[in-house]
Amino acid sequence: MRLLSALPENMSPLRLCVPGEKLCSVGDCNQGTGVYQRHGYIYSSLAGYVMRKNEGEEVTGINSRFAKVHILYVGSTPLKDRFRGTIRKEDVRESEKDKVDIYKSFRPGDIVLAKVISLGDVQSTYLLTTAENELGVVVAHSEAGAQMIPISWREMQCPQTNAKEFRKVARVQPEYLEA
Repeated sequence: MRLLSALPENMSPLRLCVPGEKLCSVGDCNQGTGVYQRHGYIYSSLAGYVMRKNEGEEVTGINSRFAKVHILYVGSTPLKDRFRGTIRKEDVRESEKDKVDIYKSFRPGDIVLAKVISLGDVQSTYLLTTAENELGVVVAHSEAGAQMIPISWREMQCPQTNAKEFRKVARVQPEYLEA
């Protein structure tokens, strides 16, 4: 869950909340921005909307070879159980695979549209790909906490600071956006 004061197109509101309000238990949602954790629960630290993400995966960690993600949705269907996925360096884009820098493609907290290509390793993770123009990062937040705006297929910009950051940006198709 993320707490935001504005309603981006790719998120739907669950409810309005105030600072200090208990939102959910730690196991029932993903901690995002504008919240804090105490005694097994997540609380609001800001007044705003509690948001539900409508995308597929959230990046949880990266290294030079791959990005680890939590799979949140399959299509528009939210998953009840937690599933993990891996986007390997060679599965980030279709061309120039040897030139991919995973740190310039994804960051922890990014929301990504990806496709499952196979069941991965023994730890029950799924191998995912973003090697299509329509796949990649759909939501990213800057260090200032603002939702970034895509400015090219490989860059996003913070609307507050105008700082640019590299990402593998998805060209989102209308069927992936909920009205």
